[in-house]
Amino acid sequence: MTPNITHDRERRRFETLVEGETAVLDYALERNKMIILHVIVPDAIGGRGVAGTLTQAAFESARADGLRVVPQCPFAASYAHKHPEYADLVVDS
Repeated sequence: MTPNITHDRERRRFETLVEGETAVLDYALERNKMIILHVIVPDAIGGRGVAGTLTQAAFESARADGLRVVPQCPFAASYAHKHPEYADLVVDS
């Protein structure tokens, strides 16, 4: 099952609802950069790839919008390292 991801640009957040639980990825924008602040997945839906799906959606959105990505949160940094297809987007700060 692939969760439905919504992008709330006003709140700078990607989110999904799985079995009544909301998982989120929050980011900040700074000039031409998306700074991924954190990914939060409730324990009840953990271990199902939800965090990865949210992070992938953020990277794809950044690419579409011509943004670079600063993976500030540890999960996003690990995701970027494991997915070299996004290496061209990643910057330190």
